[in-house]
Amino acid sequence: MANRKGSFMDERDERNEPRYIISIAARMIGVETHTLRYYERVGILEPSRSKGRIRLYSERDIELLRRVKMLMEELGVNLAGVEVILRMSEKMLDLQRELSELSSEVKRLREVEK
Repeated sequence: MANRKGSFMDERDERNEPRYIISIAARMIGVETHTLRYYERVGILEPSRSKGRIRLYSERDIELLRRVKMLMEELGVNLAGVEVILRMSEKMLDLQRELSELSSEVKRLREVEK
């Protein structure tokens, strides 16, 4: 997806930009608004809030909600299982980032030794 400034960081920031009110987000995902409120209450996600306290969902929130729906409907995972899967996925991403950073550092140190 191209963006105005063209960098990866800008694209990631754009995906985090709150833009959809709860009724639009619910329609995009194919659930009821009370479902999204429940997911927020149990800690699956925390949408941004406008100054008027209106829930606003980002593209990243929509992706997460679609993943939750897929896990529950297609794979039969219950909400507690979804929470565990999401936490483990986030931990794996953190570990992959850390491994990448450490690999880069090892590579840099090896080049310095030469």
